[in-house]
Amino acid sequence: MMDDLDRRLLALLRSNAREPAAALAKKLKISRGTVQNRIARLLDRSVIQGFTIRTKPEAEAGRVRAIMCIAIEGERSAKVLEALRGFTEAGTIHTTNGRWDLVVELDTATLADFSHALDQIRMIEGIAATETSLLLANIR
Repeated sequence: MMDDLDRRLLALLRSNAREPAAALAKKLKISRGTVQNRIARLLDRSVIQGFTIRTKPEAEAGRVRAIMCIAIEGERSAKVLEALRGFTEAGTIHTTNGRWDLVVELDTATLADFSHALDQIRMIEGIAATETSLLLANIR
């Protein structure tokens, strides 16, 4: 169970996972040891599953990024998810409600790679329909 302090700590880590524990402690008005213990506990409980980096979209100019919405036939979600996990082009996979069952973040080096990934994903047994939108600009 997370409390408000855990949520505030996670928010700070989402903003900058490399921020020193002492700086986090100062912002949260708690001790450095408490920050370290909280992070360790969140890691042990798999609330925090890892740390990563964010790059500016311009840093990797030319990459083709998109969002693919997927509708799944019947009860084939597990098989479709298993197949999608095998695609290096498929980043985060989100389950959703409404018209689409899944939203997949795609990332490829070229348009040819993008086209190939789309063709391959659309052939996965159990996918009823897809809609894909290229990501043109990052406004943040």
